[in-house]
Amino acid sequence: MWIPRHSEELLRRLAGQFPAVIVTGARQAGKTSILRRMFPQASYLSLDLPANAEAANTAPEELLEQYPAPVIIDEIQYAPSLLRHLKYRIDRNRAPGQYLLTGSQVFQLMQGVSESLAGRCGILNLHTLSRAELLSAGRPIEETSYIFLGGYPELHVGAEAALWFPSYVATYLERDVRNVLRVVDLQDFNRFIRACALRTSQVLNYSDIARDAGISPNTARKWLSLLQASAVVALVEPYWGNRTKRLIKAPKLVFLDTGLAAFLAGFRSAEALFSSPLAGAFWDSHVFGQILRHSASAGEASVLHYWRTTNGAEVDLVMEEAGGAAIAVECKWKEHPGDADAAGLRALEAAEKDRITGKFILCRTQAAYKLADGTWVMNLPQFLERKTHKR
Repeated sequence: MWIPRHSEELLRRLAGQFPAVIVTGARQAGKTSILRRMFPQASYLSLDLPANAEAANTAPEELLEQYPAPVIIDEIQYAPSLLRHLKYRIDRNRAPGQYLLTGSQVFQLMQGVSESLAGRCGILNLHTLSRAELLSAGRPIEETSYIFLGGYPELHVGAEAALWFPSYVATYLERDVRNVLRVVDLQDFNRFIRACALRTSQVLNYSDIARDAGISPNTARKWLSLLQASAVVALVEPYWGNRTKRLIKAPKLVFLDTGLAAFLAGFRSAEALFSSPLAGAFWDSHVFGQILRHSASAGEASVLHYWRTTNGAEVDLVMEEAGGAAIAVECKWKEHPGDADAAGLRALEAAEKDRITGKFILCRTQAAYKLADGTWVMNLPQFLERKTHKR
């Protein structure tokens, strides 16, 4: 059963404006499904099949002749040279919506797009299902259950998580890790990705992760770049509103799907997760991921940072807005935060003076309320609704 995506309207607009559209995101996020659902008349070419990828690299024009536009070309990263041939065809015919592409290796793919299809290609970043999308589709799910299960579409149309996640991880290791990094011992990478999951929403320390995984820090850096490229994690950079301040410079590591992180971290129930010391970190990751999904589905280039000083003052999220202004967000795994929970927000406001235009604590409260210092306390759906109304 199809679960409507909030990105559908944006995808329709992009296809009506650009000759090519590329949908990027993690494996199994629903990239192919949304294209085939919205463009049922398009022909379909999967480069996930080795024979098609070989033909795209050795006889691209002959292959394209077999798939008239509009055409969905799946997993374009397996034949990046094909982008040059698409450019040639687009330059002969600039009609919109001809080539609908998907890709699961974001960094390498975007380099090829910027070189070959600049100005010719619209880009949609598709994440796994948000909780808001599930609720909109009439599929009520408690917030804790969503955080534990995550948003991969298959898990919400009947797949059993205990069986699906091991298969997903094995496929990811075989297709992406072995193909891209040429890793010989996949057990090393398996330990590495699990060590990363245990550190979601924590400041990145390559040496610590490398020690736990039994690899070198340089190897950890290289492997983490693949997790980024395949849209498994994001690195959240520190906020530098006032560049003269001494701030923590390392990025924060965040898993983009909390369900995958929970599986890799060894949790087998929501109860086990939220009775563990990692409950707060997973809440932080959830808030980050839902805000990111909300912005991406609207086509907004949301820039998210975190703020922390060497003295220990900290704010979980700083959202930059036009003109240098910013909104500060603190994430709290509790129902009734008070004035003490806004200490980091007040420190950031004092340090950045007029830059901070709003302070929020996102928690599990049912009703929004305001603290004495002007900080709004609300739940995540209320905050996202506020963002929608501000557009």
